[in-house]
Amino acid sequence: MNEARPEQGHEHEGAGGRRRRGGIYLLPNLLTTGALFAGFYAIVAAGQGRFQAAAVAVLVAMVLDGLDGRVARLTQTQSAFGAQLDSLSDMVSFGLAPALVMYEWSLSSLRDLAWYGGKLGWLAAFVYVAGAALRLARFNVQAPTADRRYFQGLPSPAAAAVMVGLVWTAHDLGWPGPALAWPALLLTVCCGGLMVSRFAYYSFKELRGQQRVPFTAMLLVVAALVLVAYDPPKVLFLVFFAYLLSAPLQTALRAVRRRRRQRPAAGG
Repeated sequence: MNEARPEQGHEHEGAGGRRRRGGIYLLPNLLTTGALFAGFYAIVAAGQGRFQAAAVAVLVAMVLDGLDGRVARLTQTQSAFGAQLDSLSDMVSFGLAPALVMYEWSLSSLRDLAWYGGKLGWLAAFVYVAGAALRLARFNVQAPTADRRYFQGLPSPAAAAVMVGLVWTAHDLGWPGPALAWPALLLTVCCGGLMVSRFAYYSFKELRGQQRVPFTAMLLVVAALVLVAYDPPKVLFLVFFAYLLSAPLQTALRAVRRRRRQRPAAGG
């Protein structure tokens, strides 16, 4: 996601007191541009009716988006330019691309099901796009002071993965998009709403490569990789859909526990 990075790329004092012009770091920004390209390709592929390729392209953008920030931190090449480029890339790859893929695949068919369906389809897609834009803007503002353990609202890459995961899974099962128009409408609006919600989603940022983990955790990772390799569309969709549900379910469970603790006190 978008990490706050110090400003680079402007004139500043060198070691000998001379002013030198800084450049743009190539590697992290190349990865970010690759994510942007993948998101743009997904839009083009969806317009051509190649929905499986469009879904895979969004997932590729997600992988590249996860790499650019880590590479920048490992190589000490963070920059404000990179942070801004990352946000713009996220808006295309995880905002516009999933909404347009879903619209071309399924939501556009609502105009054939009801007289008001045409408007509902593109309005639902816009709700998702607006949710992604607001989510990214809020993240950028709150990033310096936010708790790194949690995201406020569903992260836009995860929302995008759920959207295109449905498209890829349905394509793999031979289910046409128009047959799933109403579920697709509900999922699109829910993803847009969850991105701007206050639900706390675990960020996984506390996990470090050098951190010791139980042996069973490694077995679970291996099992997950095997499942993904066996059936990528279904496994990835179920994983990200479970992540989508995790924060609302945890909030509901905490509310139930709170009420149970309050009942004995009220009865006494």
